[in-house]
Amino acid sequence: MSIQSTNPATNKVVKTFEEMSETAVDQSIAKSVETFASWKKTAYSKRAELLHNVAGLLRKKKKELAELITLEMGKLVAQAEGEIKLSAEIFDYYANHAEAFLADKILNPVHGQALVRHSPIGVLLGVQPWNFPFYQVARFAAPNIMVGNTILIKHASIVPQCAIAIEEIFTEAGAPIGLYTNLLISGKRASVLVADKRIKGVSLTGSEAAGASIATEAGKHLKKSVLELGGSDAFIVLDDADIDKAVEWAVVGRINNNGECCIASKRFIVVESIADEFFEKFKNKLAGLVIGNPMEAGTQLGPLSSEEAAVKIADQVKRAEAGGAKIILGGKRMEQPGAYMEATFITNMLPDNPVYYEEFFGPVAVLFKVKNEQEAIDLANDSPFGLGGSVFTKDIERGIRVADQIDTGMVFINHPTWTQADLPFGGTKGSGYGRELSELGMYEFVNKKLIRISELSDPF
Repeated sequence: MSIQSTNPATNKVVKTFEEMSETAVDQSIAKSVETFASWKKTAYSKRAELLHNVAGLLRKKKKELAELITLEMGKLVAQAEGEIKLSAEIFDYYANHAEAFLADKILNPVHGQALVRHSPIGVLLGVQPWNFPFYQVARFAAPNIMVGNTILIKHASIVPQCAIAIEEIFTEAGAPIGLYTNLLISGKRASVLVADKRIKGVSLTGSEAAGASIATEAGKHLKKSVLELGGSDAFIVLDDADIDKAVEWAVVGRINNNGECCIASKRFIVVESIADEFFEKFKNKLAGLVIGNPMEAGTQLGPLSSEEAAVKIADQVKRAEAGGAKIILGGKRMEQPGAYMEATFITNMLPDNPVYYEEFFGPVAVLFKVKNEQEAIDLANDSPFGLGGSVFTKDIERGIRVADQIDTGMVFINHPTWTQADLPFGGTKGSGYGRELSELGMYEFVNKKLIRISELSDPF
């Protein structure tokens, strides 16, 4: 079976790659096991040197790598450059802090002495998505390489050139063969790999269906897994918010990455006393977006990642309208080549609508009016997802109080849900489990080993 790299701005195939054979995959896993035996004993300073080299190469090659991202999945090229910058920061962050994060934790038991030592567990499989093809890999690979684990990556099939480029950067940075390996295989084959005894843990960022498949296999074989799945983040605007600032961030929160972002603001929940003003200003901003070639600097909204993605979200909008929702703006495919969708604004979405609980993965904003703060909280929590969310208010204490009542892994006040190297990232409910990034991202795939020291007279 072949894997195609397609430019979503034209829907034309750019390159075709053959999948790896079973023999090649088996040899890659064997080499990763072999490399782990030495890498786990490598000094933190050497591991850090490698990650700094990777970060340096990302910065050096930022323009060409950004254009590769845009070519394969349609991200605006300026945002693609931002992704490369963030990825480099993540590699540097763990190179700089991992040794301190992984230092022995001294305990103070009633009897004797004790400590907890963090040890690597072996070969890890990372199943990565297409929407942030470098950043998603960085946040999985960087901490685990510093821990002493070795990495196998099954990247999304629509970004094979990005996947190959990342492996080449590791090689150029001086990584030993088997430390970081790109597996050019299908998603189904990745699920089967979880059963391989040589693989000790698996992390997936993707859909609920893919997460359930991976989690089932991991559970069956008693392996640790981390899942970052979908999201339907609420963007709450309270009655004391700065409306113009909230509108400005609403556009960024919904349209960043062409709307194809798990932590994008998707449900806009506004207190009714200010809702009409917010809705009108937000609609006008969306209507004024420049849609076009993602390689051009003036473009504000590019194509979706694939024709399949564009067809899916256009169908969602049709089903929403058929279920009683009102399309105030957009709602259709663009009449031009490529996987383009109009910026879309929907209201009157009620719980009996067949798409009410679905995630809109594209430039579609769903707006709700509520009477008060409590209704906003209740509506925000009326979702199978629990990834992120945001609250806009001039009263920070009020914002914290509301944030505390939202059932998600992350809540931002006066800003859309975002990411950076030193903040933990992850969700709850249908959005998955486990955390990546920050200090917490170091501890998912480590053996937290207790070492207890007893005196000869110790009765225990």
